[in-house]
Amino acid sequence: MREIVWTKHAEYKMREYRLSESRIRRIIKTPARIEEGIAENTIALMQPNGRGKGEHEIWVMVSDADDKRKVVSAWRYPGRTKEGEALPKAILDEFNKITL
Repeated sequence: MREIVWTKHAEYKMREYRLSESRIRRIIKTPARIEEGIAENTIALMQPNGRGKGEHEIWVMVSDADDKRKVVSAWRYPGRTKEGEALPKAILDEFNKITL
């Protein structure tokens, strides 16, 4: 697995949303959904969290370099989001190859 590099913004957001480094690593390793990130050359990874009234999702935006995976941002989204545009199969296969 690639070395994970944390941006200052990601560290700030992790503190703001009370997300631990291990939780972010778990989302990167086993995401429930993968979509294109809003920023250029990024991927957004999501895992649902909570049940019933407190349902929310935890999202992580990452950017891949040659031998590093940079965590750009992380946040909690209240409720559930609809699935957006899926990643192209070639990118999804490459991502799965790297993480396994």
